[in-house]
Amino acid sequence: MTTTLITGANKGLGYETARRLLEAGHTVWIGARDRARGEEAATALGASFVQLDVSDDASVAAAAATVGAAGGLDVLINNAGITGPQKDAADITGDDATSVFQTNVIGIVRTTQAFLPLLRASSAPTIVNVTSGLGSFDAVHDPSRIESQVIAPLYNASKSAVTMLTVQYAKALPEVRINAADPGYTATDLNGNSGHQTVTEGTDAIVELATRGGQGPTGTFIDRSGVAPF
Repeated sequence: MTTTLITGANKGLGYETARRLLEAGHTVWIGARDRARGEEAATALGASFVQLDVSDDASVAAAAATVGAAGGLDVLINNAGITGPQKDAADITGDDATSVFQTNVIGIVRTTQAFLPLLRASSAPTIVNVTSGLGSFDAVHDPSRIESQVIAPLYNASKSAVTMLTVQYAKALPEVRINAADPGYTATDLNGNSGHQTVTEGTDAIVELATRGGQGPTGTFIDRSGVAPF
C-alpha cells in the first residue's frame, strides 16, 4: 500500500489529487492549515487528516511525527501555494515577497526536510512539487501561450524557484524520485475559477508522477502532455 501526503489538500488541485489517488489505492493524508476544513475534506474523501502549515516549523515537524507514527510515507506532494497580493508591480513590497516565497518555496524546503527521513525508509520514495507554466521562461516568452499574458512577478518567480529547487533536489538526492508538475490553466480559487481545464485535467501530471512507484526519471518538469520546456 502506498501512503501519500498532500499539502494544501482541503480544496482545488490538492483535493482532486487526493480523490484520484484514493481511487488508485493509495492511503492518503490530507494536509491543511485549517483544521475544520481539512477534517471536513478528509471525512468526505475517506482520507486521514493532519494539520500542516508549511510556513511553520513546529506545524510541519508535528505533522511528520504524526505520519511517521502511523506507519511512514512513500509519496510527498508539495501542493500548498498562494498567489500573493494583487497589486501593481511598482507597489510590491519586500513583505509581499517574503509572504509568497515563505509558502511557495521555503514551505517546500521545510516540508521536504521534515519528511525526508520517512521517505528514505520507503522502498519507492517520491516527491512531486506542484509548480506552474507561469514559472517557465519558455512559456512566458511564447506569445501563443496564455502564460505570456500574465504579469504576476512574485507568483511567477516563486514557481520558477520551485522548478529549479526540484532539479537541484533531484541531483542531490538521487535515491528519491523528485519531479515538478505543471497543472496548466485550471479552474481553481487561485485564478477565480477562470481556467479552461477542469481540476481533473489539472491533476493529470501530478497523479502521473505520484503513481510511478518510485520508478522513472527524476528532476523533470512535466505537464499533462509530457515533459515540458522550461
